[in-house]
Amino acid sequence: MIASLDRMCRELDGVTFGGCGNVLATATDEETEMNHDDALQQLSRIAHERAFGRQVGSDRLIQAGLDALMAGVESPSLAMLAGLLRSEEPEAPALFDQVLEELGLLFQPPADPRAAKWAMAYWIAGQIVDGSLDPATGAHLIWADVAYDLDYPEDLQPLVSCALTLDDWDESWDVSVEALKNEAIDAAEQLLIKPPGERKD
Repeated sequence: MIASLDRMCRELDGVTFGGCGNVLATATDEETEMNHDDALQQLSRIAHERAFGRQVGSDRLIQAGLDALMAGVESPSLAMLAGLLRSEEPEAPALFDQVLEELGLLFQPPADPRAAKWAMAYWIAGQIVDGSLDPATGAHLIWADVAYDLDYPEDLQPLVSCALTLDDWDESWDVSVEALKNEAIDAAEQLLIKPPGERKD
């Protein structure tokens, strides 16, 4: 796979894939660090980000495709996505969606705007708890991108408080930033154990 990528880049006489210039230098490390499941998780994460309205650049979509290809993920359109040239980046979103469909990873948030925001909150909380998202970053996302639009519902207040505290944290405080992040993890866990029908929104 690495030799094939190297040959393809040389044939392009200086024109590189989206992210290909860096990939050849780090391909061995990426192949070691990202396994099949990691690559699928990355694709799913990006799918959720885009479904919830977050901007994801074409270069990142192409790189995710290349990561997945090198991790052994198989999909008819994956090689096409991974091999897009810089000039072909506008094609990446449609190809990325095609890859997701082929892999069964397409995600559609609820049509109702409030339900979609709650789905986003649960998704972010899940990432905080499983360690794939920094607790400070996750709490901030829930505060800025979810709670505000939902008029600060009671069930999100613990995470909003964590976000505000972490945002103001200073080294002079008696509490460590790690302790505050652990509080954010606890708050995310509490949100996840409460079924949607029992939440206070």
